[in-house]
This record gives sequence, C-alpha cells and structure tokens, in this order.
Amino acid sequence: MSYSVGQVSGFAGITVRTLHHYDKAGLLSPSDRSPAGYRLYSDADLSRLQQILFYRELGFPLDEIATILEDPQANALDHLRARHRLLNDQISKLQRLVEVAEQAMEVQQTGVELSPEERFEVFGEVTFDLTYATQAHLKWQHRESYRRSMARAAGHSKEDWAKIMAEAADWRLRLTAAFDAGEPADGERAMDLAEEHRQHIARWFTPCPTDVHGRIADGFVTDPRAFALAVPPTEQRPGLAPYLRTAVHANAVRRSPADNA
Repeated sequence: MSYSVGQVSGFAGITVRTLHHYDKAGLLSPSDRSPAGYRLYSDADLSRLQQILFYRELGFPLDEIATILEDPQANALDHLRARHRLLNDQISKLQRLVEVAEQAMEVQQTGVELSPEERFEVFGEVTFDLTYATQAHLKWQHRESYRRSMARAAGHSKEDWAKIMAEAADWRLRLTAAFDAGEPADGERAMDLAEEHRQHIARWFTPCPTDVHGRIADGFVTDPRAFALAVPPTEQRPGLAPYLRTAVHANAVRRSPADNA
C-alpha cells in the first residue's frame, strides 16, 4: 500500500514539514509518486520512519541516525549503549539541578527566614521535603492553626532553630535507644518520649492536644516524608515509625482531658 504525506503525518504524529525535512536530508525519501506527482510512502518507508522516530526519541542527531540506518557495518547496539551512558549522565545533572531548585524553593515554602547556608548549618540532614511541604500548604493553608504554626516558624531566629534542632536530636537519641533496647511502645519510657515530642511541638510551633498528636503520629506511618521530619532516614530503623505511633496513642490514653493543652 501507498500513503500520502498527510496520511503518514497523521499516523506518526509528526508534521508534514518534518517529513519534508527528512526527505531533503536524505533520511527518508518516499518510494513512489502519484500520477499527479505527490509523494507516496510504502510500508517499508513507514518501517524506516518508525526506526527514525525511535532514535529521535532517544535524542540521537539525524546524522547519527542516518549512519545507523545506512551503514550495514554499523553496530546499533554500540550506539545505543553510548546513548544510554549519555542519558544517564544527563539525568544525574538534571537531578542535581532539581535538588538545587528544591532547596531554593524550600526556603520560600517553609517560611523559615534563613539563608541556604544557615539552613544547612542548622538543619543538617533534617530537611523539608518539597512535595510534602507543598501538599501540606495547599491542604491546610486556610486553617488558622496552620497559619499560626507557619508564622511562629517564620519568626524563629537562627538561635531558636539551633535550640529546636538540639532538642530534637537529643530526643531522637533517646527514642532510638528505647526502641533498640526493646522497651514496649506502650510502656512508661516510650510514652514519656511521646509526651516530650508533643510538648516540643506545642512549645515551638502550635498547640498540640493529644488527638492532634495522634493524627501527626498516624502520618508517620502512612507517609515516610512526614516521619523524616521527625527522624532522619539515616537514624531510622524498620518498625520505628509504628513504634512511635503506638507510644503516642498510648500516651493519649493515659492522659486526662485536662492535660491535653
């Protein structure tokens, strides 16, 4: 069968201008012409076009594609391996750029008025995941409690944040020690640590009654990004997030409603 330029353009999802360019470059010339002189593509031409588009999708330049298709001695696998290495290099570079962009965006998103250097010095490994912070902002931005919390975070000085992070680091050390020692999650030691965490949130960010604290702890289990804000990945252990959640809920049970401020 033969196909017109317009038909092939529709099949392949490319423009007629692109097909004309391939023809002019000698990469893909129609095998036939209609009695009126219009270009007509054969099934073999379409098969060649599929190969061209495949290599183009991988980023090969047209001259290299021509070499692969025209030279019977050309080793397509070698070309693909070289392209694979190049794409991986590009992915690595782009990922680094994404991380730099995210770091810059995090400063704006979290409302913490620190320079990037100060944030690195203060926070270290404990960082705000961009997607998590963005989703939280979109979900809670209209709640007064969320706005108060963000306002308090924005108002903290570098010295405040240093105290916050020191408190959190000490708490994490004792939490992991209790977990590693096999202390029961609903035991006094674990519940005391859960209460410390609740008071830490209330002291530095927002009032945290036990029901709110329970929802926060539930998030530690369902969303690793949330737990990473409390315990950095390098300090985590399998089962630590559920352990903390159990301790938080056990602490809520042992406290009276009057103590939930």
